[in-house]
Amino acid sequence: MATANPIPDNTQTAENTATDLLVLVTPMAPEHFKGVLANLESAFSPDSFVVATQNELPADVPSSLRVVATPQANAAWSLKPIDFVNAARYGREHEAKAFLILGPEADSLSPLALRSLADAVLKASIDLAVPHYSLPSHAGLINSAILYPLTRAAFASRVRFPLSIDLGMSPRMAERLAGVASAISPAIQAEALLWPVNEAVAAGFVTDEVDVGSRAMPQPSDPDVNSLLSLITGSLFADIEAKAALWQRPRRPPLIRRPTVEVDQSDGTEEVAHMVAAFQLANANLQEIWSLVLPPNSLLSLRRCSTLDPAAFRMPDDLWARIVYDFLIAYRLRTINRGHLLGTLIPLYLAWVAGHINVMASGTPAERHIEAVAAAFEADKPYLVARWRWPDRFNS
Repeated sequence: MATANPIPDNTQTAENTATDLLVLVTPMAPEHFKGVLANLESAFSPDSFVVATQNELPADVPSSLRVVATPQANAAWSLKPIDFVNAARYGREHEAKAFLILGPEADSLSPLALRSLADAVLKASIDLAVPHYSLPSHAGLINSAILYPLTRAAFASRVRFPLSIDLGMSPRMAERLAGVASAISPAIQAEALLWPVNEAVAAGFVTDEVDVGSRAMPQPSDPDVNSLLSLITGSLFADIEAKAALWQRPRRPPLIRRPTVEVDQSDGTEEVAHMVAAFQLANANLQEIWSLVLPPNSLLSLRRCSTLDPAAFRMPDDLWARIVYDFLIAYRLRTINRGHLLGTLIPLYLAWVAGHINVMASGTPAERHIEAVAAAFEADKPYLVARWRWPDRFNS
């Protein structure tokens, strides 16, 4: 665990001299931090980087390692506003040419992955280098169902993991994110999420993905899907609302250049029946609330889905895109309390997951289905723009 004085007396701290790379390492378990330091030493020469962290340094840390202590903060499963503020502050002090922010359990990233993220900024003039992780097919499904396709459609971004917990940044990207983070009310700092990809698009900065292979993903202290879905989706909805003038303008998405390697496809079909049952129960009990959010055609399609046998259950891609868009509109209009609104999205999300598992069980690769979902979001973006501009037109 981190301590109030993480830098031992016998360890050399960094002087305020220029450096190629400022690496901000977020709070993590000692064994993970030790692994991160070892990988950094393998990836970079000691005089080319400075580590900024609150983590307690191992007793056997090399004397050549340059370290600065950051203020204490609680460990978190995601990057927090204070991480961006600290990165910019210490990078400014050391005149860093590039930045890395590494989230919890970043020791699972190889030295090559760390080098690739840094080189994207240092050598390829990328402002925001976002990792492309190779995850198991059942990992990160909130990202696959909502975050990735919605970000791709709204901001014409191909970044597969827009809420990444590791990032490479240029100085101007670091300053941009620090400015956004500093403007967040202290009362909500602990729960606030930043969306670096959206900020890069808004600023006209260059973004690219970097293939980093597999990575261990930290779990929230409260892994309840209900609270997690509401927190993440609500944050993205709010950011899209704030940037409405930007994403309504036509944008040409870049070509997808990510690898096509498929990770293991575990079965998971035993969970489908429970998720479909939860959806069927919600379909019977939430019609009055859903009718405030969804048009009649969507409600009719959901009723048809609710009659399907669990083994044959599917959520059509275009229906799912339309549902998310209508919930986004309802969030903007405050059709109902936002907390209640996002709560009623949960059984619909579980229905999508059930269908996704069945699609994989039929032999379709997970990534192929997720790309088809994202394409459906892109194709239906004109509906979102029209409803955003003239919401009452669709209320009849």
